[in-house]
Amino acid sequence: MNEASEWKIAKWPFLTAYVVLHVVAGVIAVKMPHPISQTEIILVVTCVVVGAFLGCLPFILEYRAVKKLIEVNAVTTVAEQLHDLKTYSAQVAAATDQWARVQETTKGNADKTVGAAKEIAERMTEEIREFNEFQVKLNDTEKGALRLEVEKLRRGEGEWLQVVVRILDHIFALHNAAVRSGQPDLADQIGNFQNACRDAARRVGVTPYSAAPEEKFDAQKFRAHGVETPPADAVIAETLAPGLTFQGRLIRPALVRLHDVNAPEVKAPEAPAPAAEAVPEKPGAAPESGQLALEAE
Repeated sequence: MNEASEWKIAKWPFLTAYVVLHVVAGVIAVKMPHPISQTEIILVVTCVVVGAFLGCLPFILEYRAVKKLIEVNAVTTVAEQLHDLKTYSAQVAAATDQWARVQETTKGNADKTVGAAKEIAERMTEEIREFNEFQVKLNDTEKGALRLEVEKLRRGEGEWLQVVVRILDHIFALHNAAVRSGQPDLADQIGNFQNACRDAARRVGVTPYSAAPEEKFDAQKFRAHGVETPPADAVIAETLAPGLTFQGRLIRPALVRLHDVNAPEVKAPEAPAPAAEAVPEKPGAAPESGQLALEAE
């Protein structure tokens, strides 16, 4: 009974009565002798009004029935919605209970998780601190080992540098002795040998140098033998010991003998005197001024 078609009223009886009453009113108005009496007029008007009322009555009743149906449907819908609302309320209450239980469970698990995370963080911090301490100790150990190795290398470098310098000094003394011996062939051979040894020394960074004859004295490159403060115009007479540089760094100035400006000039004899046999110096002998000490940093 919820459909509007089930609430419709049969209209044909009312319409039939409507037609009959209008026909009766028409017959009375036409058939009655004129002039029509007041009674007949009332009868005609009554038939018309009653017929009109009967014609409208089914529509009025149908309208009220549809209205009632709409109200019933609305009440039914509201009741169903209320029922659904109760169902939803029950579902919401159940969901709220479940959420509360989940929150309680989650809170407990969250507390455990936070505690475990804090414990892991503390362990990681401790391990990082221990690792950093180990790294510092390892770095200190490595630095100490590297420092020791560097000291060993420097000590070894100083030792072999001293050996190379002593060898070069002895070769220089040997060459001077060969030059003074008056034997040109021997002097040339020793000179070639000295040049070969100096070339070999240059390969490891040791470079010997000597002063050229009559070269002007330079206090940064040379050291005068027996003179504390040489004059500004001093001139070098000969080299007593070669100077040395190591990898471009001066480690020992050359020891030179200066010209004596106060000594009288000796003229060369017209004819050479008979040369006496020169006694060669020992090959390893140092110059008269003595061997210079290595001035390494």
